Amino acid sequence: MNFPFFIARRYLFAKKSHNVINVISGISMAGIALAAFALICTLSVFNGFHSLVETLLSDFDPELKVVRADGGVIDCRDSLILNARNLGFVRESSFSLEEQALVQYQGNQQICMIKGVDDAFHELTGIENLLRGNGIYMLEDDVCDYAIPGVGLMSRLECGINPVKPLSIYIPRPGNGAISPLNPGGAFNQAQAYSPGVVFMVNQEKYDDNYLLVSLDLARRLTGRSEQASDLEIALDGSISIRKAKRELTGLLGPEYLVQDRVEQQMDVFKVVKLEKFISYLFLSFILLIACFNIISSLIMLIIDKQSDAWLLESMGATTPTVEKIFITNGMLISLIGALAGLALGIIAVLLQQKFGFIRLGQAGSFVVDAYPVHLKLTDVAIVLATVLAVSFLAVRPIGPISKKFIGKAKE
Repeated sequence: MNFPFFIARRYLFAKKSHNVINVISGISMAGIALAAFALICTLSVFNGFHSLVETLLSDFDPELKVVRADGGVIDCRDSLILNARNLGFVRESSFSLEEQALVQYQGNQQICMIKGVDDAFHELTGIENLLRGNGIYMLEDDVCDYAIPGVGLMSRLECGINPVKPLSIYIPRPGNGAISPLNPGGAFNQAQAYSPGVVFMVNQEKYDDNYLLVSLDLARRLTGRSEQASDLEIALDGSISIRKAKRELTGLLGPEYLVQDRVEQQMDVFKVVKLEKFISYLFLSFILLIACFNIISSLIMLIIDKQSDAWLLESMGATTPTVEKIFITNGMLISLIGALAGLALGIIAVLLQQKFGFIRLGQAGSFVVDAYPVHLKLTDVAIVLATVLAVSFLAVRPIGPISKKFIGKAKE
């Protein structure tokens, strides 16, 4: 057994001549355990919200989306795009066309984003799971066009889930210059779309307040972009992972196109979650550093209590660096025990919250979920343990020179 570790372990668990040393050591362990507990719980909560957002978006966003790298529109006849649609792992693919538009209903006007989708859209997304109302999912038939607004857009237009009159949609004609005061309507392509008796609710403001689903054919008529689309949306057949499918599609399409997974499609949302998680980690690590300073107090008192032992060890042949390592190792043991205890309690708390949801967000039905979502990751456990040990080492490292001074006084 390593000599400094053997002595440090005995010093840690053996009875000291002053009980206050044991008390301070216990307080140091408790402080580090509390910091480790808070770190793993906080990181798990952010993981839970990250997973929750992914779940909410999964019924609206496709597994993979292909867009042009320069932000332009896709030519649906492009051989690269056609080859991508025919890959073996592609279960379903759908073109969509997005464009800003003005929507009007009985004097109420709103700027929104129309999303034109083809017949395959409901096959590759879970859009029907997001519908609210007594109608059905339908965007066109032989008689007229239909439009499905987000629940927030419906509220602002004050049209209700099943409006009697159609929505009027206006999009500026491409290439038009100034609007003629004599015929302002001539500057816009316009169409009317009835409601199929449903609205969609994603529980995301970006979609619920700003999106209007229409048929791809109607979107092309309004924008004047025949055989073009904003993106190609893809659903996989499950025979391949999303990461591998993305890699193969990227290799096939080349630098002209970008292949985005769900996280990349909502990068602004997930960036905020990641930033908040990182800031919380920094603040709690700073609190951990303060807790680690308690170890220095207990180690200084231990050095004073064991001056004669240190002098005796040096007389028996132990070098000064070896004696210093004894006290540094003692401090690291305090940190390690505290960290393991805090992590164990944190993991148990996270698993219990995951199963039973003890900590609630508010009244039932007030939020998307009733209890705080949590998700434990082994990488977070490793990060917390590494952080505790690194911060503890930085905190107890100066104890070596301090011990040298007290041992020198003992020799005198």
